Amino acid sequence: MLTFNLTVPLSVDFSRPEDYLIFIFHILFATGSALLAGSVVIGIMSTRALRSQNRFIFMLNTSISDTLTGCSVFYLGLFDVQEGYPSRNGTFYILPSLLGVNVLTFVFAQFDRYLAVCHPFFYKLYITRGVVIGVCALCWIYTYSILTVQSVVPVEFAAQMNAFGVIVLQVIVAVKVLMTIKLYMITRYQLSREAPSCDKDSKNESLRIIVFVVICFLILWAPSFVNISVKYVTKNGLRFKNEATNLFAIMARFNALSTPALYIRGSPALRAAVWNSVWSKVFRRREKRVESGHVKLRKGGELILSITQGIRET
Repeated sequence: MLTFNLTVPLSVDFSRPEDYLIFIFHILFATGSALLAGSVVIGIMSTRALRSQNRFIFMLNTSISDTLTGCSVFYLGLFDVQEGYPSRNGTFYILPSLLGVNVLTFVFAQFDRYLAVCHPFFYKLYITRGVVIGVCALCWIYTYSILTVQSVVPVEFAAQMNAFGVIVLQVIVAVKVLMTIKLYMITRYQLSREAPSCDKDSKNESLRIIVFVVICFLILWAPSFVNISVKYVTKNGLRFKNEATNLFAIMARFNALSTPALYIRGSPALRAAVWNSVWSKVFRRREKRVESGHVKLRKGGELILSITQGIRET
């Protein structure tokens, strides 16, 4: 059963200048990643043309995970939390496992793009929107069903399950690397031979996005993955005071900011949807408030001027 300590101390004691920087960084990072990934979620959900495409369903799934990851930093980054066996004020890996959802989603997204480009007839016949939604749901169910089992078994067995999970992740990472190379070769050679068309541009765009996103994900996540693997195999590896000062965990969580940024940068359709659905409305409201403030100031100035003239006439 999960229990929460309402007296969890802060992640830093503010005895050094860098403690203030660490605390402020986590506040800014959590806010920025939650807002950016959340805007991608709203943009896709509010645009039917994007929801009807399988590749945007995968983007939606990872963006939901990234939004929750950004929100989780308000706890993992601001309070004294150490995940592991045993843990200190931990969440039984519930919050860190949000990155695991993205790992599985990226693998399925890579296979989705491979089938869409190399086997288009099979793809259109069998890989429907319902299948993609089911696969995305499977990523969440698999990840958190494992955590549910780990939370009810003895700590020793849970640690063994976690070690087995690291081995499975090694296999998944190897598959991701191979699929990234394969998709890059397809983008470089196969699509270059096709005649110019809207379908070719869409395939090229989707392949570029998934290749760059996966490469960035692996670069930021690899140090944490290697350090965890070394600790399980050799009992060595780098150890940190808590999650807030864990440089490798911070790099891994940075994917919650880089992934939606790459989505928006790489897809003009998504960029337009995010702007029209979220940020244009935010700035429009701000402009209305500024204009109303100017009107009130102008009316106030006219009132003061009329009062002044009345006083002079008397």
